[in-house]
Amino acid sequence: MATTTPASTDTSTDASTGPSADVSAETEVLIAGAGPTGLVLAIDLTRRGIRHRLVERDGRGFPGSRGTGIQPRSLEVMDDLGTVAALLASGGPVPPMQTWEGTERMREWELVEPGDPSPGVPYPHVLMCPQWRTVEVLYARLEELGGRVDFNTELVGFTQDEDGDEDGAGVTAELRHADGTVETVRAAYLVAADGGRSTVRKALGVPFEVEAVDARPALIADVRMTGFEQAGIDRDHWHMWPTAPGGLIGLRPLEASADTVQIMAFWSDTAYEPQPERDAAPEALARLIAERTGLTGLVPEETVWASSFRPKAGMAERFRTGRVFLAGDAAHIHSPAGGQGLNTSVQDAYNLGWKLGAVLRHGAPDALLDTYDAERMRVAADVLALSTRMHTQDRTLGVERGLSRRGKETHQLTLGYRTGPLARELRRGLPEGADSSEDVLRAGDRAPDAPCTDASGAPFSLFDAFRGPHFTLLDLTGSDAEGEPAAAAVADVEWVRTYRIGGAAPDLIDAGGHAKAAYGTGLFLVRPDGYVGLATDDAADVRAYLAEVSGTGAVPEIRP
Repeated sequence: MATTTPASTDTSTDASTGPSADVSAETEVLIAGAGPTGLVLAIDLTRRGIRHRLVERDGRGFPGSRGTGIQPRSLEVMDDLGTVAALLASGGPVPPMQTWEGTERMREWELVEPGDPSPGVPYPHVLMCPQWRTVEVLYARLEELGGRVDFNTELVGFTQDEDGDEDGAGVTAELRHADGTVETVRAAYLVAADGGRSTVRKALGVPFEVEAVDARPALIADVRMTGFEQAGIDRDHWHMWPTAPGGLIGLRPLEASADTVQIMAFWSDTAYEPQPERDAAPEALARLIAERTGLTGLVPEETVWASSFRPKAGMAERFRTGRVFLAGDAAHIHSPAGGQGLNTSVQDAYNLGWKLGAVLRHGAPDALLDTYDAERMRVAADVLALSTRMHTQDRTLGVERGLSRRGKETHQLTLGYRTGPLARELRRGLPEGADSSEDVLRAGDRAPDAPCTDASGAPFSLFDAFRGPHFTLLDLTGSDAEGEPAAAAVADVEWVRTYRIGGAAPDLIDAGGHAKAAYGTGLFLVRPDGYVGLATDDAADVRAYLAEVSGTGAVPEIRP
């Protein structure tokens, strides 16, 4: 028995060559949408050897800056996926804010509270990088690993079989190519990463409650511009006119482009409906800048990309429906305040990727995939509340600045799954109050980095140990017992790598004591997405945990 789910019937107009009609193909995971969310998931699945199709309705090359802030936690994800070096080379730090009143410079200040460089946090600062460049870096990495994107290919309908039939359960999808041909694809799972207007979510009928965060309409545009020197505008600041007549306007020179500026404008008139084709035309932007800033000399030459919006927040009622998952903007939309949307989306994919790999390659129960819904819905709700709160502060506390200051909570380093269904804190003798303390590492927390050396004396950090699609078992018991009881517990589990830190013949030498300071004493099983799944004193707990989540033994029911 199957349920039929129609999707959008819009036709892409980009040129492309599709297969003949009625071609049938099989894959394990079908991903709809090749933005950052879909690309991160595809990269993760590729390195796990999971057969997948990544389809994108539009052609290659998202043109806009949109999600420009990459938070420290997302940089750690990019490190694991092999893209962080290219992103760091393309981006830069958050520029200092320069507020103006008309043609007069006023206050200079820092928008984002800087991170605290430490052995456990290798990327303490926010990286600014236009989304178009982030997407290109992810494209390149996927192709390097042997994957690809099917551009100009639209998901137009799908059915999914009931979950109970394990032999035949799956999703049958129809893909329409630009030449009108339709391809039928059979997949075990479908992941909707098709944006805030997700046709998959709508087709599933999943409720998506949306809240208006700000009634003011806004326009954002990437514009090639000249005349900086004549207008007295430098490229080292983010320039903001918070009290401009008609509404706030900001100009931010973009990274990865020598002459492009991101223009952001709000209209105080809530009835106004900005239209990118009209209001983002170079001549219209020239008038807007002159009217709101009083500056002369700036000349918008070409509008590369533009979009209008009213800030909203919303979240799907559930992130899983049978064999279909919602991820990224398809699952939650945010106010742009604080730069949380893209980062939360990327980490959705990072959470889901290893779980799909566990089910499809390591015998894990399908119920493991329910933990994606349980873990990510809670995180998304918290981040949505944070973004909305910051946007409200921008309108009240940020009147003189235009934007309120962003605290370290935006870095996403403290987000975790302590109360989630996969966290097992089994150590004895933890200090009183450790359950609620952020100073004591517990199961469910982000696994911190620590600089070490390997047996040869070469530098080797814990992030070097974590990098890849495996679980990592850190043995910090200091045991000198022969037979390596911790390693023996996972000796026949190919998906786990063990590193002994301390004791006789250690794998890693913690000369500075940073690993010990970060973790304490015990056995720590780090999930493939960089969170501590299990913390224990007993090696037997390690095998039991792996039996539960990765199918290496008798598997009890996992409840979200």
